[in-house]
Amino acid sequence: MSISVPNRQLFIDGEWKAPLLNKRIPIINPSTQQIIGDIPAATKEDVDLAVAAAKSALSRNRGADWASASGSVRARYLRAIAAKITEKKTELGKLESLDCGKPLDEALWDLDDVAGCFDYYADLAENLDKKQKSPVSLPLETFKSHVLKEPIGVVGLITPWNYPLLMATWKVAPALAAGCAAILKPSELTSVTCLELAEICREVDLPRGVLNVLTGLGPEAGAPLASHPDVDKIAFTGSSATGSKIMTAAAQLVKPVSLELGGKSPIVVFEDVDIDKAVEWTLFGCFWTNGQICSATSRLIVHESIATEFLNRLVKWAKNIKISDPFEEGCRLGPVVSEGQYEKILKFVSNAKSEGATILTGGSRPEHLKKGFFIEPTIITDVTTSMQIWREEVFGPVLCVKTFSTEDEAIDLANDTIYGLGSAVISNDLDRCERLTKAFRVGIVWVNCSQPCFTQAPWGGNKRSGFGRELGEWGLDNYLTVKQVTRYISDEAWGWYQNPSKL
Repeated sequence: MSISVPNRQLFIDGEWKAPLLNKRIPIINPSTQQIIGDIPAATKEDVDLAVAAAKSALSRNRGADWASASGSVRARYLRAIAAKITEKKTELGKLESLDCGKPLDEALWDLDDVAGCFDYYADLAENLDKKQKSPVSLPLETFKSHVLKEPIGVVGLITPWNYPLLMATWKVAPALAAGCAAILKPSELTSVTCLELAEICREVDLPRGVLNVLTGLGPEAGAPLASHPDVDKIAFTGSSATGSKIMTAAAQLVKPVSLELGGKSPIVVFEDVDIDKAVEWTLFGCFWTNGQICSATSRLIVHESIATEFLNRLVKWAKNIKISDPFEEGCRLGPVVSEGQYEKILKFVSNAKSEGATILTGGSRPEHLKKGFFIEPTIITDVTTSMQIWREEVFGPVLCVKTFSTEDEAIDLANDTIYGLGSAVISNDLDRCERLTKAFRVGIVWVNCSQPCFTQAPWGGNKRSGFGRELGEWGLDNYLTVKQVTRYISDEAWGWYQNPSKL
């Protein structure tokens, strides 16, 4: 594997700039635990520069350069970015695998979605032109009204480490399509490909200041971004605890936020299924992306009549998953992202065991891998609803299991969580699937599958999984504000007050 991490600085106002305090953060390859480079560590001083650059980009030439330019102008840049992503797909995929431990096949798949997302929002930017001045029907014929959709302004985008470039793109693409100027703050654990996105923006001559990329720690870079008085909106994907802090900071300035937070999603499997098909979707729903998915269906709720056979096959399939360096052909499970995550996940497994649960398979380092943050696919049974493993998000390749006997019991178990991001139901009875779809208190429901995600469809959750929706037209609306324009069209005076000249 011949690829090295480019040595980048912060990307501010269209230029590479060293952090003002000259701090840097080491990059650790999760497969080898070795340092493979470093990234700049932004602080409040750098945030101030980036916000000023974004603010200037919106006002330059009275907005004509970007904010009030036609959507078709912005679309050309988005398509140019998409083309560069496609051109550099192999290189970017390798960098992503190196940085976060994701199997290379998955990283390359993600890169297709990244390019597709920029192309999709290019289309929506053009369509935005057609939707401007949409008429509003009024009860008085003496008035005409229409609506303008305008960019919300300077936006702070704070993104996670599990899909480094894709999660950034979910925010960057619609924000730019809307005409906003953005400051992207990726996770300090996986910033490499987001810095390469900055280089791509430089290569396509994106107007300076429209996208700024600040790498660094949450308290030093993310917090000052969230609380900055000149940032008009914050969009965040990450933990519920951090999301709560961002809401608190934004509330001081009555600043809008959209939050995509944690999850503890269920997958409900009924007795009428093709067991092998259901087993594969169950594995994919929890172990894809090394188990590090906010929407992971990590609570298996399986009908008691098939539970024994289902779990036997589930274990056989799980033991057949290839765990290896992400660059090995056929790898389907790489390392988790960091030592901190590795220790946290093993602690979850240990606590489950001490609370009386049974580790059916996995739960430790694979014997053939002596280095790296690798954890075997883990399946835990004999779980009660009071256990930590049932209630809290693990964010690793760990599946916990409960059985049910009735449909109502399955629904109650599925909704027994403070989260509400996703839910899956697997059954050949489509009427039953429809009932569960309505009963699940979540933002996303998968029927006879788990985890498929499409740029065109809304993504987001309820309860402590956050609010707001990304992707689709809903994702664009996140970065637009609506302005009402009403005009009086009568030749007659309004006539509410007496005209002094006629007294």
